[in-house]
Amino acid sequence: MTTSPAITVPVWQQFMRPVLEVLSDGVVRPRRQLRDETFAHMRLTESQLAEQLASGQPRAENRIGWAISDLVRAEAVSKPARAQFQITEAGRKLLQQYPNGFTEKDLQSIPAYRAYEPPTRATASVSPIVSAEDAELDPVEQMESGERRLHADVGVELIKRLRAQAPEFLEQSVLDLLVNMGYGGTEKLAQRLGGSGDGGVDGVIDQDALGLDRVYVQAKRYGQGNVVQRPEVQGFAGALQGVGATRGIFITTSSFSQGAIEFAKSISDSAGNTRIVLIDGERLARLMIKYGVGVQSVRTFTVVAVDEDYFE
Repeated sequence: MTTSPAITVPVWQQFMRPVLEVLSDGVVRPRRQLRDETFAHMRLTESQLAEQLASGQPRAENRIGWAISDLVRAEAVSKPARAQFQITEAGRKLLQQYPNGFTEKDLQSIPAYRAYEPPTRATASVSPIVSAEDAELDPVEQMESGERRLHADVGVELIKRLRAQAPEFLEQSVLDLLVNMGYGGTEKLAQRLGGSGDGGVDGVIDQDALGLDRVYVQAKRYGQGNVVQRPEVQGFAGALQGVGATRGIFITTSSFSQGAIEFAKSISDSAGNTRIVLIDGERLARLMIKYGVGVQSVRTFTVVAVDEDYFE
């Protein structure tokens, strides 16, 4: 039996402090420069840099990629431009607070890092590198758990990107999502209405080719902690009545207050035909990933099993 070569590259969490140390001078660095300077700062050997994953990707590059991703998620590192990185005040505080290095568990105390974190992650999370705790999972479970981790990180990035764009971008993205979900009829009819004089709705999408049944959309590009309150949902309900509509979808990049949720439910449960569906930032990100809006497939894994019928 052949044995796998020993892994000598530090685990991905051990890359986080060195990344911040390299960035501590405040200079904005492109990804490649940050990677190379961090490797040099950590004094990785040629043999360590030569280690590869089964996919052929250098192991050190994979691990520093995870480290940078988590630092950005924690807002310890900012991205002033595409693939450009700079330390933030939060990053400097991490350097002061953890002189000997820190882990993902330490980052979980930061509100920005926890934002839109799926409730199941506390029990289903795995690091990019299989740990002793994860070793009890079978290979398929490890892949599924890793997929959840990837989707959680991508979801956070999607919401950050949407918040950074103009409101019109969110409105169009929402319509693109609904079309991919099957709304719009056979002709995929969707129209953005956002702007002055929009009557309180940002878009409309047909459910049939003749436009006999329409769904109206409101999209709010809110920052973290800016919760959509009940009056805003009530205003949307009034806007629906103004255009003679009975179906509405209210989408936000943040979340809804309990009062807003209860009002939408009361409208849907009432004797009338009006129904309003609320979609918060976490669910929006999940739907965008599921229906391929704003994301692309990077790699597909195929799970195979012996075909028992072949050997009959």
